[in-house]
Amino acid sequence: MTSRTETLDAGLARVRGDLLADDRLVRAVASGRRRTGVPPYRRVELRWVDLKAGRHLQVVRYDATQAHTSNHARGEDAAAEVDGLLAEAYGNWTVETTTQTLSLRVTKKGDAAVHTAARAADEPVPERSHDRAKERMLPEDDPLFAALGLADAKGRIKPSRMAKYRQVEDFLRILDRSVADARARGHLRRPTESDPLRIVDLGCGNGYLTFAAHRFLSEQRGIPVRLTGVDVKEQSRDHNASVAAGLGIDAHFVAGTIGEAELPEPPDVVLALHACDTATDDALARAVGWEAALVLAAPCCHHDIAAQLRRGEPPAPYTSLVRDGILRERFADTLTDALRALLLRQRGYRVDVMEFVDSQHTPRNTLLRAVRTGGAQSAQEYDDLVAAWGVRPRLGELLGK
Repeated sequence: MTSRTETLDAGLARVRGDLLADDRLVRAVASGRRRTGVPPYRRVELRWVDLKAGRHLQVVRYDATQAHTSNHARGEDAAAEVDGLLAEAYGNWTVETTTQTLSLRVTKKGDAAVHTAARAADEPVPERSHDRAKERMLPEDDPLFAALGLADAKGRIKPSRMAKYRQVEDFLRILDRSVADARARGHLRRPTESDPLRIVDLGCGNGYLTFAAHRFLSEQRGIPVRLTGVDVKEQSRDHNASVAAGLGIDAHFVAGTIGEAELPEPPDVVLALHACDTATDDALARAVGWEAALVLAAPCCHHDIAAQLRRGEPPAPYTSLVRDGILRERFADTLTDALRALLLRQRGYRVDVMEFVDSQHTPRNTLLRAVRTGGAQSAQEYDDLVAAWGVRPRLGELLGK
């Protein structure tokens, strides 16, 4: 290993040479920030891939909730992309080539601290192929999808059900990351065969996401799971119980309201996916009462706050936000979920408000992810916001606010 400090321009020039060496670059990562600025993304990963159109530099940018991928043809296009990235305020670069690993850190003085280490001769080089079948969280031919009516008898997703299948895939990616992160940080217990992970889906409907969660965690991740689904319709209970029996899934389904559902033990994970209007509030209140370690809630409609905004007087100078019906509806969505997040943070949860699925698949694409950490936030911001708009959120009432 060698270490040296050089000018930032000289250090970045070395990085640039490795990034554009399509015959040598294995992988590169930009992260962190400099004292002089903040980059537009949390992290950027680069590698060369072979597409049908030829070799391209693949750049994946990560923000708080999503990955944004772009491909740039070898030559001027790739060079321009690299130059743009090097000009951004990333504080660290790690570049792996077939011969060495180079690490560059921007110092407080604005220089480049550069470390290089030889790459082991027997270390495998990743496959460059890109035009391959996309990795699925659950394969299309999983018997689950045929049982739920998403796939035909040959295990192919029906064209009319492809949007639902994509929704399942997007949900499982979020669930996978959320469970793994919560377990790694010690916020979610490690289940055993004798004491499985207890998951409850409040407002489970026909159980598409309920069953997918069980299938993925138990089959793909090897996590013992005990599942409970709650829905007000007896038809849903009977249908889901039949599907579970046919698939051999350890699940119990209850017909009843979210607020009155009785569980033998408090759940570790609470799901509430597209529960209508204040049913989401009922689900979040139950999760708080159970002290659930992880909560994933995708709200549906937000009629309650929208109706209150229609009847009330908005604070100056925000009348234009609620004068027109379409703007009032969208603002009600935002205000409702912001207040829900604030209330959960007051109860010791770390909350992320993120995109659930792409809006081309459903207009209801917001998801609240809450992890119980025990660190409670002050109520002042919530109190000020509620007072300013003159609203009484359902969740606040359920939690005694």
